[in-house]
Amino acid sequence: MQNTAITTAADGTTLFYRTWGTQTQGPRLALVHSLAMDGAFWDRVAKELQDEMQILALDCRGHGKSGNAPGPYDVGLFADDLAAVLNHAGWPDSVVAGASMGGCVALSFAQKYPMRTKALGLIDTTSYYGADAPAAWEDRAQKALQGGMAALIGFQKSRWFSEAFQTNHPDIVEVAVEVFLRNNLDCYADTCRMLGQCDLRAGMAQMICPTEVVVGEEDYATPVVMAEEMARTIAGANLTVLPTVRHFTPLETPTVIAQHLRVLAQRA
Repeated sequence: MQNTAITTAADGTTLFYRTWGTQTQGPRLALVHSLAMDGAFWDRVAKELQDEMQILALDCRGHGKSGNAPGPYDVGLFADDLAAVLNHAGWPDSVVAGASMGGCVALSFAQKYPMRTKALGLIDTTSYYGADAPAAWEDRAQKALQGGMAALIGFQKSRWFSEAFQTNHPDIVEVAVEVFLRNNLDCYADTCRMLGQCDLRAGMAQMICPTEVVVGEEDYATPVVMAEEMARTIAGANLTVLPTVRHFTPLETPTVIAQHLRVLAQRA
């Protein structure tokens, strides 16, 4: 069963979130979506797990049904928003996992709120996009601002999904495209700039929470080398490379991702 709720961030921004599961006991799992998606990104994964645990997924600010507060943004702000949602849900702590942008937010949350992070899932993500990231992400922001979100669709689909998945599951691809096209342009640009500035490397060596790092073998957005670096730096982290899939593994292989999150909850 899915339910929805609304709360506000410290600055008054509306924060919308979904919950699955009816249990009041058992693991709690908080999920953060990819750039330009929303909390429904996790729906297929949550349906695999909803009978075993409590699950929560927010719409990050500037995304979905949450408020389109103006930037600038940073991942620490998004982590604080997650903390506000967890407070509203009455969750003192949880397993926290995110994909792509959501992985950056989850990693920031684990560093800012270590006592609230029982375990950490880093999926198709990175702690740092590289020295050229500010310019590369600004270029993407400008393409959206000048040509609209539709100008990026061809580029995005080839990075999100393998060719086989695009052919065999056009319905899932189309839903992702529809969510992408609904984005507020200014918020999208500000979030791109946030990712260009993201650098969470310094805090990883001090982290001690159980961590699972998962990445698609053909992920060109946050390639395997970035996942390897995180797994090397975070003590006790496990790394899994999923063959033949790309950047949106929660959509392309939801059962596999659900199993990794199940294992992560058992490690918490």
